[in-house]
Amino acid sequence: MSMSRGWAVVSLLLAAGAGWAEEPVEPHGAGEEADAPSASVRPDAEWSFLARLEATQLTLLPRHGAGDAEGFVQVEPTWVVDGGDTFGLNLGAPVRLRAWGGGERDGLVRKEDWDSLSDWGQLVRLLSLGSDASPVALWAGSLDCFTLLSGHLVRRYSNRSNPDYHPAGAVLTGTVGPLYAEAFVSDVLGARLMGAEVELDVWHVLFGRSEQPGRYTLALSSVLDWGRAGSTSQRVMLAHVDGTAVVWVRQGFELHLLAGGGGRPGRGGAWGVVAGVGADLVSPTLDLLVRLEARRQQGGFRQGAFGPDYELARFQTAGTSGLPLADAPFPEGYSVFGELVVGWDAVRLGDLLRRHLRLSLGVEAFSWGRVDADGRLAVQLFGRDVEAAVRGMAVGLRQPGTRYLASGEVRWRFLGGRLYAMGQGGTLLYPTAEGALRPGAFASVGLGVDNAR
Repeated sequence: MSMSRGWAVVSLLLAAGAGWAEEPVEPHGAGEEADAPSASVRPDAEWSFLARLEATQLTLLPRHGAGDAEGFVQVEPTWVVDGGDTFGLNLGAPVRLRAWGGGERDGLVRKEDWDSLSDWGQLVRLLSLGSDASPVALWAGSLDCFTLLSGHLVRRYSNRSNPDYHPAGAVLTGTVGPLYAEAFVSDVLGARLMGAEVELDVWHVLFGRSEQPGRYTLALSSVLDWGRAGSTSQRVMLAHVDGTAVVWVRQGFELHLLAGGGGRPGRGGAWGVVAGVGADLVSPTLDLLVRLEARRQQGGFRQGAFGPDYELARFQTAGTSGLPLADAPFPEGYSVFGELVVGWDAVRLGDLLRRHLRLSLGVEAFSWGRVDADGRLAVQLFGRDVEAAVRGMAVGLRQPGTRYLASGEVRWRFLGGRLYAMGQGGTLLYPTAEGALRPGAFASVGLGVDNAR
């Protein structure tokens, strides 16, 4: 198995954080990087437990006269069991109690947080059984910046970008002989995104098991959006074929070449091709992934269609058309995609919650002028007592109707680290019953206490 495969699901984190397009203090999940700061469960114990309680004053603000501001007292309990590499459990969810604002029919608890079956998935922030090294492994919880293996259908996707939709997703991986498979669902309690990618180790088939499994692979992936949860939308299905060859291997370093093509079954002329190069570097203090791709789009198909903006674009794409993604025209042409993921720690790399620097950035520039970008940066300072994170996304740059989202969070631990103060703020987009996106913002301040230190 090449190092690049490990970035499909780097980890499912065991503590809570905030999301750039979510209402504040949403949990992290499966993905390439976790971005909001949070405490780490003690890494030196075989079994560790963490109990946490946060209380914040949360304000949800309208923008451009979109409605009345609302205020809440948010109480968020969390309970974590860390059984090492093969077991993890994180339970808890924010409960928002109305302090002011809202209409006559609005109750004490914010109803949008619990008005569908899928919303109850937020109680399970993480359930992990097995690891990347296990023959079979399962992760369930929030999907944050999730990439499905090759990443040419699902890349940097987050299932909680809609602030009124809080599903629990799941990822299942398995290895049988020369086959490696990864399947996922974005909502275990509703019919939404589901897909899989099956990867064949070509060297294993032709010459037997290699000391470097996954060096030459062929893969087939398919993803379907049923559109029946998180508000209804049109069904969308995409498929892709990929080939990867690791051409240079050194201690802690891999360089690989990739190529592939895909389309939209049932829609003639909707296809795309891609070719690129990637590199992975791993050392005791640095974890680095770099990828550069050239892409061709035709007939409305594009690589990475299920990306960071998808949960909003399925209602209304960026730009001036006002149409959902399934119906909106997408110009034919070429693009260049680049991705950088960096994890660094001055002492040594531990889990993703104990790194002095975490950076994840993806940019795609199209031949007809559009640029899409999303990124997140998290740092730990002053003996890890201060943790700060920022996230941002811009879709449709250099075009009319560019979509922007941004948020940030700061936590400061004191009194031995058991008590911490926190502040959060950012912008939001709420899907309406008509399918449009209503702009909003949030801000919160509060205190938390746990036994992480």
